[in-house]
Amino acid sequence: MRVLLVEDDILLGEGIASGLRSLGFAADWFTNGAEADHALRHAPYDAVLLDLGLPGDDGLTWLARWRASARATPVIVLTARDALDSRIGGLDAGADDYLVKPVALSELAARLRALARRARGSADPVWRHGSLAYHPAAKRAEWQGAPVDLTQRESALLEVLLSNPSRVLSKQQIVEKLYGWGEEIESNALEVFVHHLRRKIAPGIVRTVRGVGYALGAADSDAIAP
Repeated sequence: MRVLLVEDDILLGEGIASGLRSLGFAADWFTNGAEADHALRHAPYDAVLLDLGLPGDDGLTWLARWRASARATPVIVLTARDALDSRIGGLDAGADDYLVKPVALSELAARLRALARRARGSADPVWRHGSLAYHPAAKRAEWQGAPVDLTQRESALLEVLLSNPSRVLSKQQIVEKLYGWGEEIESNALEVFVHHLRRKIAPGIVRTVRGVGYALGAADSDAIAP
């Protein structure tokens, strides 16, 4: 899950961004709305974490602009403004959720997972695909009831595929979900992650669409060629 953090407090921004990365999120952090707006136009974010007290135009102004332009990326407001009117104003401006600082990283991660469930159209905290069960909170996968040991990147790739069960994704689309700006990407990294998922789960769990990219494979067969 790729997240855009907009927070002008340096210590808090660094703490949230690094904490999210340690939990397996791809997180980009900016300190003002203009930079965040530029990033939002050029990368496929799954959610925005938006501080209200930004320099220049505040967070509510940017949120209103995004919603007025039909940008539907889910937004969680992070703010020290805990008055009821502020919370109502944020939600009515188009926010999907509202958290008052200081924010516990574990709660923030849970709220992001809740947004992901909503986007998938399922309230089940366990993502299921035939014999595969994936627990996003624990980054844990099970195939036919047996645990599967996945690395952080392998888990992130599996989440991308499970979030798009009927779509063929280009390599570029997948990479943009797995990595934040400035992260180094080896030329064959994605192919390696795909190979590992097929080896650890089932050969057909990731389907190659030649000349296009990858898609989630068959739900139950481990005999389908990749």
